[in-house]
Amino acid sequence: MPLPSAAADAVRAYAARTRANADQFAAVLEDIAANGLPDAEQWTPWEELREAHLALLAAPRLAVA
Repeated sequence: MPLPSAAADAVRAYAARTRANADQFAAVLEDIAANGLPDAEQWTPWEELREAHLALLAAPRLAVA
């Protein structure tokens, strides 16, 4: 049974996002394989990344009417 048009479009959009994420992840892994890991001084600790992301999530957002 074929999917309704809107559902098929949603599945295609999800597939495209998933493919883009996989391509980005593969590129990072290929870079690590080719160049190794950067020096530890160049890394951003995951705690800092988490806090920055949580701050973005907690920031007030403008509502569009």
